[in-house]
Amino acid sequence: MCYRPIVTAAKEESWLLLMPQIPPKPSYFRVKVWRRLQVLGAIAIKNSVYVLPNTDEAREDFEWIRREIVKDGGEATLCEARLIEGLRDEEVQASFRAARDTDYAKIATAARALASRLPRGAISDERRSQLEVDIARLRRRLTDVSKIDFFDAPRREAAEGLVSGVESRLRPASADGKTTAGAERLQDLQGRVWVTRKGVHVDRIASAWLIRRFVDPDARFKFVTAKGYKPGPKEVRFDMFEAEFTHEGDRCTLEVLMARLDLDDRALVPIAEIVHDIDLKDSKFDRPETAGIDRLIAGIAMARDDDEVRLTQGSAVFDGLYEYYKRKKQ
Repeated sequence: MCYRPIVTAAKEESWLLLMPQIPPKPSYFRVKVWRRLQVLGAIAIKNSVYVLPNTDEAREDFEWIRREIVKDGGEATLCEARLIEGLRDEEVQASFRAARDTDYAKIATAARALASRLPRGAISDERRSQLEVDIARLRRRLTDVSKIDFFDAPRREAAEGLVSGVESRLRPASADGKTTAGAERLQDLQGRVWVTRKGVHVDRIASAWLIRRFVDPDARFKFVTAKGYKPGPKEVRFDMFEAEFTHEGDRCTLEVLMARLDLDDRALVPIAEIVHDIDLKDSKFDRPETAGIDRLIAGIAMARDDDEVRLTQGSAVFDGLYEYYKRKKQ
């Protein structure tokens, strides 16, 4: 069966470049400027050239820094640019994603550490108060990083899920004792368009495979820039910010789908464990097959830019894994 992907048009990027020349003294001023650039989410390319996407807000921020540099005896040039040869837009975008992924990884580590401090039983008021302060601080940090995540870094969902998981555990249970969503009805999810971020990798590929195999064999997928996307009628989002199905606590999207759809299939368990460890990079299950599947999916992503092709080739991998584990259990 052939599936027709739903895609959005790509646009040519425009960049703002700030080229500062900061005097050696006072020494604290260089640090001050660097920290300000970090807060803005700017990255350095070609030595001391700092770049941001060309937006009105970024232009205002760079203008403010330029004026500060000139006022303190330095020089700075601000220009608008399009990349024609040499460095490509995709490479700059990848640098932004890598920088934000580093930020998200630190937040995820802090959230796991905070989760490990949560007692299994009742929490005293004093302990709860301190934990709430800590998670509120972490939530603010996540919000700040999200604001400068211009190109949808892939680790955002994991960090968001971990922070939300701690918040959920600190939140008192409702009157009926329910703290999590109930199982979804499969028939309610058929005939939908499933929306996710462009540049699919292991969790989104595995989730799409699960949807087509166990929910709707005719499911269509739409690949979008996640930031600010508003879903239309009959659309269901997965593995993206504010999605109906995405990371929850320490679970990847595939694990969340399996739980919410109440898929009780033992052959799916090792697949979910492999995807979890690749996506979250925490070696929670440490299956011997994980490294090989990681390299195989990475190779598919490197070889193919088309998301539907990635889904097709990645789904073949998960079809094979599923048959192996299904027969192995017999």
